[in-house]
Amino acid sequence: MFELAGHVALVTGAGQNMGAGVARALAAQGAVVAVNDLSPERAEATRKEIEAAGGTAIAVAFDVLDADAVRASVAWVRAETGRPIDILVNNAGIHPDMGAVQFRQLDPARWRGPIDLNIYGSLHCIHAVLEDMCAAGWGRIVQISSGAGRTGLNIGVAVYGAGKSGIEGFIRHLSQEVAAHGVTANSLALGLMNNSARGDASVTAHMAASVPAKRLGTPEDVGAAVVFLASPEASWLTGQTINLNGGATTN
Repeated sequence: MFELAGHVALVTGAGQNMGAGVARALAAQGAVVAVNDLSPERAEATRKEIEAAGGTAIAVAFDVLDADAVRASVAWVRAETGRPIDILVNNAGIHPDMGAVQFRQLDPARWRGPIDLNIYGSLHCIHAVLEDMCAAGWGRIVQISSGAGRTGLNIGVAVYGAGKSGIEGFIRHLSQEVAAHGVTANSLALGLMNNSARGDASVTAHMAASVPAKRLGTPEDVGAAVVFLASPEASWLTGQTINLNGGATTN
C-alpha cells in the first residue's frame, strides 16, 4: 500500500524541518521528489539526503511568491523527470513577518507577508500544476496548514492564522471543482511541532506537556500523513482539513 513509484512530487519549503521530512517520506515510497526551497543550498542538502537513502530527487530553488518563477520551475521539473508533477505539497508558509505579536501592536507593513505566502504562494503552485493533473485524470494536492487556521489563539499569530484559514477555504472549493478529474485536495492542520527553531529543551518540554500525546509532532509524523493523502488509496478522501496534533484538538 501507499506505493508512489512512477509519480513526481513537488514539495515547497522542503529544505528543512517538516518540509524535508515530507520530501524524505515521499521519496521512500518511490516518488521522484522535486525539492523546493527559497535557498538553493537547503534544497540541495535535502536532495542529497534523499539520494543517500536510495531515493530519487532533484533540487529546484524558487520563490513561491513569484508566479513566473513557479511556472518556469514546474516546466523544468517536467523536462528533467519526463513526467508532469502529479503530487503537490504546499508546505512553505512561515514568513519572516509572522512574528508572535498581538495584532493591535503589529505594524500594518507586516500584515501582507504571511497572507501572501500562505494564500498567493499556494495558489501559484496549484495553478501551475493543476491542468496537467486534470488532463492525466490523477493528482494529489496537500496543503500544509495549522491549527491556527481553525482555532483562535492568544499568542500573537492572528494574521498568520488568517492566511491559513483562507487557504483552507480555497482547498475546500478547489476539491469540488477537480474531483471528477481524479484530483484530490486536502489540508493538514499541524499542531505543535518540534522545529529546531523553537529553542531549548525546557521550552519544548513545556510545550509537549500541553499535548495529550505528551510529545511534539515530528517531520516523520507529517511525512506519514502526507504519504497517505498522496497515495492511490486516498482517492475518496478530498475537501477535508485533517488535524495532526497529538489530540490537542478533536473533531
